[in-house]
Amino acid sequence: MLVVGAYFALDLGEFITLEKLKELAGVLPQTIQQKPVLSALVFFAVYVVMAAISLPGAAIMTLAAGALFGLGWGLLLVSFASSIGATLAFLVARTLLGAQVSQRFGAQLQAVNAGLEREGNFYLFSIRMVPLFPFFLVNLVMGLTSMRVLPFYMVSQVGMLAGTLVFVFAGTEIAKLDSVSDVLNPGLMLALSLLGLFPLLAKRILKILSSRRART
Repeated sequence: MLVVGAYFALDLGEFITLEKLKELAGVLPQTIQQKPVLSALVFFAVYVVMAAISLPGAAIMTLAAGALFGLGWGLLLVSFASSIGATLAFLVARTLLGAQVSQRFGAQLQAVNAGLEREGNFYLFSIRMVPLFPFFLVNLVMGLTSMRVLPFYMVSQVGMLAGTLVFVFAGTEIAKLDSVSDVLNPGLMLALSLLGLFPLLAKRILKILSSRRART
């Protein structure tokens, strides 16, 4: 909580903006080339901490991975850092912030519980595939459900991969972006939504086919 308080008290959010990232993208690559392992570890740790304590800035950090480390390494760093950070946030909500999260996001929690009851892990997968839901909100609310830790981590790792790839790739073209919203254009949002819904549709179809076979 002290870290969160310091973040807002010192207004550190002003450093996690697209404009600031563009400035750093012109300065940091030389340092990263000189100390690639240390740079990657520092970036990874910062991303995990930000995700774990639900600080804003995941989209900018993901763009930064592409701008500073390139597509391959950037994708690798963010994929694991975001999943680990999300799981830590999930555990924080479950063990420390249950009452606060339940009070603030009660309506969302009710909807998520209903979705999990209907679709199981496929429900989380679909949410992760469609970047309409805030990253931090999914982590916190899921922490108050009956979902186990390992499935949460594994589904998050796979489910966020497509969206992570899009943002990291956009980060490699950072100079062409005017805002974060440029990344999620309507066509891309539709494609990700359809991709996220596919597992649910496949599950429904298999369930229908199975019930028909049982009746014959």
